[in-house]
Amino acid sequence: MKKYKVEQIRNVGFIGHGSSGKTSLAEAVLYASGVSDRLGKVGDASSVMDYDPDEIKCGHSINASIALCEWNKHKINLIDTPGNSNFIADTPSSLRVVDGAVVVVSAADGVQFYTEKVWKWADEAGLPKIVFINKMDHERSNLQAVLDSIKKKFKKSPVLLQIPVGSAEEFSGLVDLVGNVFRKYEKGGKGMGESGEAPANVAEDVEIIRAELVESVAESDDELIEKYLEVGELSNEDFIFGLKKGVQSGELIPVVCGSATLNMGVDVLLDAIIEYLPSPADRPSIKAKSTGDDSEVVVQSDEDAPLSALVFKTVADPYAGKLTLFRVFSGTLKGDSSVFNSTQNAAERVGQVFGLQGKKQIPVGEISAGDVGAVAKLKTTTTGDSLCAQDHPVKFDPITFPHPVMARAMVPKTRADEEKISNALHRLAEEDPTLKVDRDPQTHDLLVSGMGQVHLDVIIERMKRRFGVEVDLHAPKVPYRETLRGRTKVQGKYKKQTGGRGQYGDAWLEISPLPKGEGFAFENNIVGGSIPKTYIPAVEKGVVEAMQQGVMAGYPMVDVRVSLVDGSYHDVDSSEMAFKIAGSMGFKKGVMDCKPILLEPIMEMEVNVPSEYVGDVMGDLNSKRGKVMGIEAGESDQSIKALIPMAEVLNYSVDLTAITGGRGAFTMEFSCYQDVPGHIAQKVVETAKAGKKDE
Repeated sequence: MKKYKVEQIRNVGFIGHGSSGKTSLAEAVLYASGVSDRLGKVGDASSVMDYDPDEIKCGHSINASIALCEWNKHKINLIDTPGNSNFIADTPSSLRVVDGAVVVVSAADGVQFYTEKVWKWADEAGLPKIVFINKMDHERSNLQAVLDSIKKKFKKSPVLLQIPVGSAEEFSGLVDLVGNVFRKYEKGGKGMGESGEAPANVAEDVEIIRAELVESVAESDDELIEKYLEVGELSNEDFIFGLKKGVQSGELIPVVCGSATLNMGVDVLLDAIIEYLPSPADRPSIKAKSTGDDSEVVVQSDEDAPLSALVFKTVADPYAGKLTLFRVFSGTLKGDSSVFNSTQNAAERVGQVFGLQGKKQIPVGEISAGDVGAVAKLKTTTTGDSLCAQDHPVKFDPITFPHPVMARAMVPKTRADEEKISNALHRLAEEDPTLKVDRDPQTHDLLVSGMGQVHLDVIIERMKRRFGVEVDLHAPKVPYRETLRGRTKVQGKYKKQTGGRGQYGDAWLEISPLPKGEGFAFENNIVGGSIPKTYIPAVEKGVVEAMQQGVMAGYPMVDVRVSLVDGSYHDVDSSEMAFKIAGSMGFKKGVMDCKPILLEPIMEMEVNVPSEYVGDVMGDLNSKRGKVMGIEAGESDQSIKALIPMAEVLNYSVDLTAITGGRGAFTMEFSCYQDVPGHIAQKVVETAKAGKKDE
């Protein structure tokens, strides 16, 4: 594969809401640039980008996919990111390794929820953006409405680089305001617009909008505005300079139009990517840290510098092994070499390195600064790790991924599945950082957490297809606990005579509550040797075992003090087992006189929603026994903070999506345990007892 200078490379992420046409646009780019010999279609085996069987089945992107092409003697690495909130793991990691973003917006649907989310992420990453308004051939296309929406939601004035000629079925071409030429397209053609004169009916619009564009460019630079005010125009050289500077500083948001499925306007977008988005050399230097003293290290995009690279994606394949995708920020990563993983503090042996064209791996000798590549079968390296030279160890900040929002208990269908489930989940979690796997120590559920029901459904399908593991999912058990509010003194006596040696244990216990969070305390207050010291630990063990089983609904008891105050023993028949049983019997009998109650886990939630949904969301939280603790207003949304019982929010991601149309997001973590209201506690106890009968 041809070697490119760092100035000739463009790393670009295609981002936007689902169904805006990102993947179709990527396919059109590959077709127009000559990579593909036909226009790939989403949900079809012809697609270069959506090649995963799950993507073909559901008809939309699940993973970020990478392809490369050449345009005007430049190399473009494009990363097509998913637009569904269930599959957002790859988007923040992809934005860490690109130098610019193409925000794809549907001309029919406008700026949607997920567009706002990824725009915000791109802003946080300091990425220059180009907006591609897709689906200009759609019957509901409305360019002006989309522009107004961009201006309103992002507080930026978008600048049109072209004016579309016609709309819906009449969409036929674009007037390029930069080159001042008309590009007419053949629908479904190769994507190269034929130059000609613009239709007379758009001449007035061209003049007005070009004047607005020139004025916007002039305002982006102090020297240019002076020239513009003096002359009333900008030279072509000044205009291009100002536009490029404005885009790369984020002051200007250029807008191009087209139709990906008809391959119209794609050449104009490619020209804009090369002309206005930065190369790795144009971007601010990357900051890293020295692993020795944690001092800051400035990483320059120079292929002769020491190697530093960031792993942004891992692909797990049971047959081909693990594929690691990385961006080289400095130096050169060569095939058949050794690198140092500074995150894991381990050396890695690198075999063949590749460029990627969807699922196709293109062998190359090396990947240099500013470029993106892949390597197979690294042993310890995972997503977010830093690779570097052994003698210049540096580490990049870790990639921040969204927290899972839905947990389910996973149960293998057969014994064979049970033996394979751990490896399958480990491999899938390697490539998907938003998939979390844990074992609840109380309920013993194998908990699998993800970004939503669809996400977990895909995980199940992949386990079956890739690893031959079949599982069922069900709602996880709520880890209730029991405690007490009263105190008592009780005797636990175990006496059994069997003809030979009998069993005898007698223990008097005082049972009382402890302050919240103090767990369990056992006190030995025996005076005068009424129970030998050797049997006292057995009494405590019996009490602890009884506490684990609870007395109301079988849930563990907490915040309990038990004092052993008296008892008796038999020289022959007493044993540790007898006193253990006596302790357990006494505790179970006494607790029922101590006003036992049920405790439930309370979650601390933060729900982010557009302002218009705040009332509905707060009403829903209140109906779920939630307690709203405060509201913080943002620019376009509001953050609601609340405490709410876990039992009420096991399916909250589904509920929030239904209320907000997918425009809400939330985080949730354990806060504390609180008393369960009496009427609800009664239902929990009845359900628990019914479950024991079924067993």
